[in-house]
Amino acid sequence: MNSTLIESLKQRRTQYALGRNVSLDNDALTHLIKEAIRHTPSSFNSQSSRAVILFGGQSEKFWSLTKQELSTIVPAEAFAPTAAKLDSFAAGVGTVLFYEDQAVVDGMQKQFALYAENFPVWSEQSGGMAQFAVWLALTEAGLGASLQHYNPVADDATRQEWNVPVSWKLRAQMPFGSHEAGFGDKAFMADEQRFIVKG
Repeated sequence: MNSTLIESLKQRRTQYALGRNVSLDNDALTHLIKEAIRHTPSSFNSQSSRAVILFGGQSEKFWSLTKQELSTIVPAEAFAPTAAKLDSFAAGVGTVLFYEDQAVVDGMQKQFALYAENFPVWSEQSGGMAQFAVWLALTEAGLGASLQHYNPVADDATRQEWNVPVSWKLRAQMPFGSHEAGFGDKAFMADEQRFIVKG
C-alpha cells in the first residue's frame, strides 16, 4: 500500500544547516503554520496550543536573546560550539515558538474536575502534535527545520520582547528555512524492541 503521508514522514528530518533560499513568502508560511496548528487535535477540543511566529530579524533577535542568556550559564571556554549552533538556527527564514496556554489547562481542570490531573499531560500531548504537524507541513513545503528546547532559559526575555501572555508556557522552538545540506542515513532499532502485534 502506498501512502503519501508515510512518504512525507520519511522526508521529515532534523536540519541544522538552514538558509533563506525559500520561495514561499512570510504570509504563505504564516498561513501554513497556523493551519497546521489549527487542525491539530486536542483533548476536549481545548485548543491549548499557541505560537509566536518570528521571521527575519525578529527570529535573529530570539536566538540572540537566547545566546545572551546562555552566556551567563555556559562556561566561557565551552561557549563557542553553543554560539555556533544558535547562529545556525538564526540563519534560517524564521522560528516558531510553541506554547501551551496554562489558563486553558486550568479552566479545563475546573470544568472537568474528574479528569483534572490528566489535563496537563493532555496539553503536552497536544503541543507535541502541533509541533509535529508544523514540522510535517514545512517538510511538505520543501523546508528544513529542527525542534529545540531552550526553555526556560529565554522565557522571561522572550515574554518581555514580544509581550507574550503570562499564561503561555514556552515548550519548544522550531527554526526553519531552506535545506543547505543533505542528510546521513537514519538508523532504526529492531521492530521486536518497539512493537507487539497480536491477533
